[in-house]
Amino acid sequence: MSAEDLASRQRILIVDDEESTRLLLARMVSTELKAEVQLAGTSVQALRLAESSVYDAILLDILMPGMDGFELLRRIRENTPNAATPVIVVSILSDDKSAERARSLGASAYHVKPIRRPELINMIRRELAAARRAESR
Repeated sequence: MSAEDLASRQRILIVDDEESTRLLLARMVSTELKAEVQLAGTSVQALRLAESSVYDAILLDILMPGMDGFELLRRIRENTPNAATPVIVVSILSDDKSAERARSLGASAYHVKPIRRPELINMIRRELAAARRAESR
């Protein structure tokens, strides 16, 4: 891969307290989207990363110990360089209320686990494309 290819790679932050899910998502995103992936196993770690680096997208679990994904999303939107970064929630919570709450806090999309690879990859591609269009305006 050339230096130019590396420089143009999408950077995606994956936040999930379950290591197996983080690794599954990382493999999927790096293989399908050729993206550079950063992993966070806690909300505190994710917030630190979101405060210090800019990502092209963030995949975020909701049910995590300590600060949950809703609070993390609120903080990312409130005061980080990723305030406008697409955040795709990937959660086991399948109720409308959770999806609505996530969207009201700034989630771009909501994917209910179990992960359906083609659907999630298409969702990420759509959000990345929409962000690029918004940037170019």
